[in-house]
Amino acid sequence: MQETENDILKRVRKIEIKTRGLSTEIFAGKYHTAFRGRGMSFSEVREYRAGDDIRDIDWNVTARSRKPHIKVYEEERELTMMLLVDVSASRTFGSTERSKKNIITEIAAVLAFSAAQNNDKVGCIFFSDKIEKFIPPKKGKSHILMIIRQLIGFVPSSKATRLSEPIRFLTNVNKKHCTTFILSDFLNPASDREELESALKIAGSKHDLVGIRVYDPREAELPDVGIVELQDAESGRKVWVDTSSSKVRAHYAQRWQERSERILNALRHYRIDTAEIATDEDYVKELIKLFKQR
Repeated sequence: MQETENDILKRVRKIEIKTRGLSTEIFAGKYHTAFRGRGMSFSEVREYRAGDDIRDIDWNVTARSRKPHIKVYEEERELTMMLLVDVSASRTFGSTERSKKNIITEIAAVLAFSAAQNNDKVGCIFFSDKIEKFIPPKKGKSHILMIIRQLIGFVPSSKATRLSEPIRFLTNVNKKHCTTFILSDFLNPASDREELESALKIAGSKHDLVGIRVYDPREAELPDVGIVELQDAESGRKVWVDTSSSKVRAHYAQRWQERSERILNALRHYRIDTAEIATDEDYVKELIKLFKQR
């Protein structure tokens, strides 16, 4: 059943209350430490001390005071955060109380509010096998709430996935360095492997990329529930599977493991920090672990 405008507003408010509290109490400080600015900005002028770099002497202040003074700089904290959000059909799957879409939405909200706590800009790219929507980076609570509203109510035009598309788009649209979170189940077609690796290589040299993989435990292994019909949410392909067969379950688990390793190895190769979060896990713990390892 299609959600009404009122339903969406209620969910936005509920997510805001939960995730804004998390970002304030837990993540804002850790986010500040994990993702630092790159530039240097002027902070103050103080008297020269032995060992200071003479190139930093402020000659105007020195002349007025008749004592040597230097300019002190500090790291420029303001950042731009980009959220690359997978809106393909596979995100709607969920065998637990929460679907992958629910978890992705909450994590995106926590990250966005954490960035806002640090006065950073936040932008968003929704993608399937193409760019579905681009929200340019801005500051402010109303902007964050608009992103959350879009995360909840956005209806993509395509069901498929192509991860190289948003990463290539990011490189083209953001010329300055930014911190980028890729929120996806990373169920990417093999046909996109080479283009994805090429896009990661280019984007990784310009931006700080972080992968957050959200998956459902039933995607990793099948339960023994007899003969069932499975359907691929993106292609629509259906197949009957005998889950009572231990060989079938083992083959399914092995294929999942192999597919996971290919994606994770590609991310590791380009030194992209990654967190894996199941829909039945506490994403708070995993995000804290991710921030600590940086």
